[in-house]
Amino acid sequence: MKKYVIITFLLTATNIVSAQIPIDRIKTIIKQEVADKRSKSIIVGIIDANGRQIFAAGVKSDSDSTLPDGNTIYEIGSITKVFTSLLLADMSLKHQLNLNDPISKGLPKNVKTPVRNGKEISLLSLATHRSGMPRFPYNVDPKNLDQPYIDYTVNKLYEYVSNFEPPYDIDSKWRYSNVAYGVLGNILTLTAKKDFETLIKEEICGPLKMNNTVISLTAKQKLNLAIGHAETGTKVGLTDLGAIDAGGALRSTVNDLLTFAEANLGLIKTDLFSAMELTHVLQAKKDGDDTFTTMGWTLVNADGYLLFKDGGMPGYRTFLGIDKKNKIGVVVLSNSNNTVTDIGRYILEPDRRIDPYKYNWSLLDTLRETIETNGVDDAIKLYLQLKESKDTSFIFNENQLNYLGNELRKNNKIKEAIKIYELNLKEYPKSSIVYESLGETYRRNKNEKVSVKYFEKAFELDPQNTHLTYILQKLKNDEREKNNR
Repeated sequence: MKKYVIITFLLTATNIVSAQIPIDRIKTIIKQEVADKRSKSIIVGIIDANGRQIFAAGVKSDSDSTLPDGNTIYEIGSITKVFTSLLLADMSLKHQLNLNDPISKGLPKNVKTPVRNGKEISLLSLATHRSGMPRFPYNVDPKNLDQPYIDYTVNKLYEYVSNFEPPYDIDSKWRYSNVAYGVLGNILTLTAKKDFETLIKEEICGPLKMNNTVISLTAKQKLNLAIGHAETGTKVGLTDLGAIDAGGALRSTVNDLLTFAEANLGLIKTDLFSAMELTHVLQAKKDGDDTFTTMGWTLVNADGYLLFKDGGMPGYRTFLGIDKKNKIGVVVLSNSNNTVTDIGRYILEPDRRIDPYKYNWSLLDTLRETIETNGVDDAIKLYLQLKESKDTSFIFNENQLNYLGNELRKNNKIKEAIKIYELNLKEYPKSSIVYESLGETYRRNKNEKVSVKYFEKAFELDPQNTHLTYILQKLKNDEREKNNR
């Protein structure tokens, strides 16, 4: 079987979907992008009043050359947010809560909720990314660096909320926030007295018969999972988001997401339609580009008919878009951490362009192979020779070496990882991420004193990084406790 093949599935009789971009053009694009290493696989689904089409290129993984199909599972990342917002909208229409309720009304009384200039964060603030909360919480210290949120508990989330100070007036700016959606999801589950996955299944996926949209995979679903991959092409496991699962924990399929798009377009009848319409309403201008925010979605145009949501996880990138005027829905899923948003938006907006993907990790690949065959010292010598030669086929930046060091650390090759990190430090002495990587590696190998030195340097270079402040404080507290024993 060829590694890269492409096929079309007609899932409703013989009707052809009237996409704005010719289907053959889309097939050619995803085949080329897979060949150029944007992703191990890219699968596209399009739906309109006539039916749906699904076509794919690539493989589920290097060890499974199967072509993904409409029921192949992918992590959908932040597309989860439109499901969370739909729960909020539906519960508000059922008068179980109010969109403008302050978060203090839904959280336990022992949680101190932030206020700025007399105003408190509301549920709508959370859903529209106008709470002021950042992308991720700072108080994260996982046992496993490769699963940073798996042990992030509800109590840690409450600790975060209790200590959060809005950096500007609430609802005055748009700031994308996974932690805000974690808080929103927690309030919804407390209100409904059900866990997040059960709530999603019972209120959305069950009624729409979306049986493959879940957090916990069955044994059968795992067999049809597209394995995630980093930008570098290395395999990545599934990600657990702990207490912020409402921001990105769902896994799904093209078929299920096309059904969800179909419902949002009003092409199928559902009791959720009024709530879906509520999530489409323009709420505010987004900062940083020319789009707008709704409850969960990005609204492309102020007249309100073109919406999308994209998602990203360490091994996946995804896109869901709807054109309410032309009644077209588009889904793009991939099992690599390289964006596919440009592909999805191009299908919906023909005037846009796709940025052809260029693989930038040849240097990392070459060094990795050298380490495997000749060892890390030879790899370092080769790196210096390649840099001296100014070979334009290689890209030199701190990410190449940091990713390589992370791979070695993950494979428990600690001495080799430290040598690569130290090389990176010499090459890029003003990059805080290099110092942080060394700090984490020494810390987890019980060398706290050296660890503190590197974290302090990272903080010196990035003094606004509250996570570094948190880790340094923990290290110093641990040292005091040790000395007092």
